[in-house]
Amino acid sequence: MKKIITFLAIAGLFTLQSCTTSGSFEIDPLPVATSEVFEVNASFNSTNNYSRLVTLNPRIYSSDVVLVYRLTGITPQGSDIWKLLPETHYFADGTLDFGFDYDYTTTDVSIFMIGNNLQTVSTDYRLNQVLRIVITPAGFSTAIDKNNINAVMSALNVDKSQIKKIDL
Repeated sequence: MKKIITFLAIAGLFTLQSCTTSGSFEIDPLPVATSEVFEVNASFNSTNNYSRLVTLNPRIYSSDVVLVYRLTGITPQGSDIWKLLPETHYFADGTLDFGFDYDYTTTDVSIFMIGNNLQTVSTDYRLNQVLRIVITPAGFSTAIDKNNINAVMSALNVDKSQIKKIDL
């Protein structure tokens, strides 16, 4: 029995030993995921079916997470107020009036309005909406308050000068 185990161990060593050549062997590194922030000014109306498609280049890795924020106002001190999508607005009786939502693929982000009668939504909510698309790499901390765009940008080490404007 000892001879069989010894034989199998030696055979295993030869089998698992890799072949080498006179050249060096290198593994191509994986692309380094970086954080990116894009800003888009979009209007939502019946002509565009209350949606905007934002094509991104370079593509989004399948492990990335995309966050979309909408500029909803300015504080008395002059700071921007951003809301993380999805964002919903309700009638007084608790039924859905309208909202904003999004989905994404590896090449684009689709931002759209939802609701029963979007034509009746105030133009303050439909026209000239400023949106920020934040691409976070895999492994982005779950401890960050994603509702706070400033905390997200700080954690990603992205400042306002690095925001890329996209014209639709």
